[in-house]
Amino acid sequence: MSEFIVHSVPGSPFGRSVLATLEEKGAPYRLAPVALGTSQSPEHLARHPFGRVPVLEHDGFMLYETQAILRYLDRILPQPSLTPADPRRAARMDQAMNINDWYLFQGVGNVIVFHRVIAPRIMGRAPDEAAIEAAMPKAKIVFNELARLLGENAYFSGAMISLADLMLAPAVEFFTLVPEWSVLGAPHANLTAWIARMQARPSMQATTWERVSELAKAA
Repeated sequence: MSEFIVHSVPGSPFGRSVLATLEEKGAPYRLAPVALGTSQSPEHLARHPFGRVPVLEHDGFMLYETQAILRYLDRILPQPSLTPADPRRAARMDQAMNINDWYLFQGVGNVIVFHRVIAPRIMGRAPDEAAIEAAMPKAKIVFNELARLLGENAYFSGAMISLADLMLAPAVEFFTLVPEWSVLGAPHANLTAWIARMQARPSMQATTWERVSELAKAA
């Protein structure tokens, strides 16, 4: 099997989704670290014209956008399948993946997680409490809806893990590190059980920020 190259930044939840999917597939991959502050470099813009991560490289084929990458991997590495065969369960998977991109990240994760985790850890900056407070109403809607969609299922598409879980888990895990989790996630027993279930998977344990940082140093 040919090697997959993942261009990403350690700590990126989107990059982690790709790495965790490759781990679930048992596929060989190599991390090509994108150094902080270089996403707008000509070299990276040649891979991703919008200057973001991740980018997948496979046998000369370059692909960006996390959802597209995950679906590509599930098509060319069909076992184990990470897309439900049932059309309605597959639709739920697609819905949850879009919630991740448009609602969990936009205006919620890129505000709360940024100010609570990223800015202090990487930039040495104190959190902007006003920005966090302003993001909380939307955040509550997002987490309430995620809990509703999960329901009594083990995973977002039912009894088996899907691409939706691998997109959501890296993002949701960040929220377990911030005080707002007590309001957003902790009240939902099904969500707390789900994220614990995901964190126990070898694919998630192999792709922590610390582990990916080690891969980046060794690259």
